[in-house]
Amino acid sequence: MSSESVGGILGAIVAAIVLAVAVVFGPIGQYGKPPKPAKVEPTGAAAPAAPVPRGPVIKEVPNQ
Repeated sequence: MSSESVGGILGAIVAAIVLAVAVVFGPIGQYGKPPKPAKVEPTGAAAPAAPVPRGPVIKEVPNQ
């Protein structure tokens, strides 16, 4: 075997190892990581809010 073919084989092995490591560890940065859970703080006994009126708001428009 010539040194070029040995170098090609070793290069292919190194490339396969690098590719396998990249697949195992996944993308770098926030893109590949799950979002961090938001902290939930208990507020105790909260007073219920007034009910919100539902439906369309009708305003009188003067005729000119």
